[in-house]
Amino acid sequence: MDRDAILLTPGPLTTTQRTKVAMLRDWGSWDAGFIAMTAELRKHLLEIVHGEGTHVVVPLQGSGTFAVEAAVATLVPKGGHVLVLDNGAYCKRLGKLATLMGRKTTILPHAEDAPVSAAALEAALAGDASISHVGLIHCETGTGVRNPLREIADVCSRRGKGLIVDAMSSFAALPIDVREIRFDALVAASGKCLEGVPGMGFVFVRNEAMAGAAGNSHSLAMDLHDQHVYMEKTGQWRFTPPTHVVAALAEAVQQFVEEGGQPARLGRYTANCEALVSGMARLGFEPFLDPAIQAPIILTFHAPADPRYEFRAFYEAVKARGFILYPGKLTQLETFRVGCIGAIGPGEMREAVAAIAGAMAKLGLSSGAPNRH
Repeated sequence: MDRDAILLTPGPLTTTQRTKVAMLRDWGSWDAGFIAMTAELRKHLLEIVHGEGTHVVVPLQGSGTFAVEAAVATLVPKGGHVLVLDNGAYCKRLGKLATLMGRKTTILPHAEDAPVSAAALEAALAGDASISHVGLIHCETGTGVRNPLREIADVCSRRGKGLIVDAMSSFAALPIDVREIRFDALVAASGKCLEGVPGMGFVFVRNEAMAGAAGNSHSLAMDLHDQHVYMEKTGQWRFTPPTHVVAALAEAVQQFVEEGGQPARLGRYTANCEALVSGMARLGFEPFLDPAIQAPIILTFHAPADPRYEFRAFYEAVKARGFILYPGKLTQLETFRVGCIGAIGPGEMREAVAAIAGAMAKLGLSSGAPNRH
């Protein structure tokens, strides 16, 4: 094919030519131009959540999970107690990393096909006064379910608990306004809905929460407080920054602004989602989630009941037609996932459905319909 395969994944994503070209220049990490780029990027990120004056944003080298770990390590004292609202694989990852850092961790399980419950959180907090922080995945990437950020934030605020939000798959697409939603930390990354390349996480932290975070972290590299203090003092990163990733993200943010910001990006992703769902329905595929709780970020589909279906062969057949799918993350059901995000539109989603239809024909699959039990 003339073009690269389109990534129908929750990150890395298909990026624009402009974003790719931005990585062709080498930067010195102490250079005044790079320091200015970092400052301007941080300013633009804060503007997306309306956090100017009330919050700081701290960039960190590494994947989104690095930044989630850094947020928990920095904001939760060693004697703190984290309650993780769990309805999927990335919730479980949040619970695992908090446990590995030596923080007392409680998991509040929910069904994978339902949002987490503010009422269940209220009851858990009422039953255990030692809980100091709550961990929430805004959009659980394992299934695509959208969790009720505002309602959870309201419970935490009312009860005086810190809230740490993993907004990896929602930031810049779903609306998040810090003037309306209170949290201690909200974590996102370069290679998701801003449509940059992977390699940099960033954490929005409420000023008051950051002020009390000195000395909490067990890690030198993961200490967001130390990173913030050094960056405010010098404009520089403490350790070698991912310069090309920062440059690509700065360019991607400029395109985000040109497109019309968060509302426009949500509009395009919603159109992508609608094109995907309607096209897949014609092939017999059924989404795992009820449309009412589905975020237009990544969709989980039931595997076909046809005994000739095998994900690896299906994946390779779709890949040969120019599209990269994602395996499922559920433990009880066989599924696969298709992302709606990246520098693509409804036209590419319709092409993806055609590629899936072609793969089905090659493999002899009569329908995408799942088992009925």
